[in-house]
Amino acid sequence: MMRIVICGPAHPYRGGIAAYNERLAQQFLQEGDAAAIYTFRLQYPSFLFPGKTQYDDGYAPEGVPITRAINSVNPLNWLSIGFRLRRTRPDLLIMRYWLPFLAPALGIIARIVRTNRHTRIVTIFDNVVPHEKHIGDRLLTKFFVKSIDAALVMTRAVEKDLREFSATMPCVISPHPLFDNYSMPVSRAEAVIHLKLCPADRHILFFGFIRGYKGLDLLIRAMADPAVKGLGIKLIVAGEFYEESKSYFDIIHELDIADSIIFHSHFIHDNEVRYYFSAASLVVQPYRSATQSGVTQVAYHFNKPMVVTNVGGLAEIVPDGKCGFVVDPEPAAIAGAIVRFFEGDENRFNEGIEEQKQLYSWDKLTEAIRSLARETQRRRRKVLGLKV
Repeated sequence: MMRIVICGPAHPYRGGIAAYNERLAQQFLQEGDAAAIYTFRLQYPSFLFPGKTQYDDGYAPEGVPITRAINSVNPLNWLSIGFRLRRTRPDLLIMRYWLPFLAPALGIIARIVRTNRHTRIVTIFDNVVPHEKHIGDRLLTKFFVKSIDAALVMTRAVEKDLREFSATMPCVISPHPLFDNYSMPVSRAEAVIHLKLCPADRHILFFGFIRGYKGLDLLIRAMADPAVKGLGIKLIVAGEFYEESKSYFDIIHELDIADSIIFHSHFIHDNEVRYYFSAASLVVQPYRSATQSGVTQVAYHFNKPMVVTNVGGLAEIVPDGKCGFVVDPEPAAIAGAIVRFFEGDENRFNEGIEEQKQLYSWDKLTEAIRSLARETQRRRRKVLGLKV
């Protein structure tokens, strides 16, 4: 049994990283470890957060100890949390890193905890290099990387980015597991009634918060392609705008396709997710840049084929022709894939999806983390001149 602390978002914060951390803690607990989460007391100052709220009004995950402790902008808090964790001596501290803004807080905490010479520090990197770059990102990431013992990444693209900061750090690739903490699918008929959609229409889905790098504008332009319009399909956009929405509606107006696009532009709560994926025949991720995407693993959970763009690690997770299509991030290519899907057998990817899903279990993730912990322990003993 290990005593494990996960540092990162969790209830009452919302979003894919919080859901991942909570599910990971549950997996460790199921495997007999003592796992807890230290989440934020303050994650982002409100003026830095682009959405309407950072918080989920749902319930905390059952059985997972969650402590709201970390203040991302208060150095005295970083010292306090660091010394607290140093004293409690968890066997393993797992940190989540996705944004250089958090590097000072997490880096200081990690540096203090390491001085107990017992706790091993593994970081799960969602991104090493952020999608939206700012001055100072590389310096902050370099500071953080020097604070930890080992890294887990979800795609080769992120590993490549990490190696720009450390050529020798122990690192394993373990793909994002299935988001199996959502409810089971419902029938398409039930889903379209629940969402107040027309049962006679066929639907594709863009899911998740909306920012420029996610390429929703490319998908909107693809919907104006004559071959796509001829199919009579509807695009459901389900997610909150994290930037101004006017440019998207300007494109829709310019192309005269308002009747082809249905916006549910708010945060989709966990108990509603199944209706969107059950209503759609196809999930489209038209990203301009990506590392990996939790949306992919939600689609797998609901057995949905995908069209993804050939950026970052998306093509690693969605094999072209087996679980959907991988295309270039431009409207004509996206449109062509949509047409290919609907003009063929819509069930032809079912077998490939079921096979691919087996690669993305939570026990494979925990074993990858354990292997990093063992490697870190071996290296420490070697440095101290102890028997390995």
